[in-house]
Amino acid sequence: METVNIHQAKTHLSRLIEKAAKGEPFIIAKAEKPMVKVIPLEQPSDAKVQRIGFMAGQFSVPDDFDRMGRDEIEDLFGA
Repeated sequence: METVNIHQAKTHLSRLIEKAAKGEPFIIAKAEKPMVKVIPLEQPSDAKVQRIGFMAGQFSVPDDFDRMGRDEIEDLFGA
């Protein structure tokens, strides 16, 4: 794990944060004494998770979807 002094951390903060966000934590030291460890909040995933629309185009919904099984449902629940 990389250790940087405070001056280096100030000078290269953006680069260090990018590395930490990609899973490469680092330590900031003061007078060669480790003070803090910077780690990512969440481990990055290789694939971005997409929930809405993830199956678009993989199936079709019939036009009478809301009426399918109506008779059976009415028989079961007496509607």
